[in-house]
Amino acid sequence: MAQPTSQQGYYELYRGTSIGLALADTLDDLISSRRIEPQLAMRIMANFDQAIATVLGDKVKARMSFKGHLDVYRFCDEVWTFVIKDVKFKMDNSQQIEAEKVKIVACQSKDKAA
Repeated sequence: MAQPTSQQGYYELYRGTSIGLALADTLDDLISSRRIEPQLAMRIMANFDQAIATVLGDKVKARMSFKGHLDVYRFCDEVWTFVIKDVKFKMDNSQQIEAEKVKIVACQSKDKAA
């Protein structure tokens, strides 16, 4: 389950994104070739967690709305998970996108965690 790291209070949610997976693969290669130590890779991933959360929170201003049918919801360990079916997204530019199923994971922001 995605939990904030003990030192910085950031979630590891974005490690499963394409950029997070690419970073993890690169770090694994560097560790395997003995170019960096595993402890350095762990610090880099922690910095990634903080940087991606900060950039998405501060720099992304795009908005969208969506409608769909709530299929599953749960609240566990301070994390909300929603599964929505037959979702229609409407972007800022009026573009519409449809999806059969969407999973949303929502965690406490770092500002309110303290």
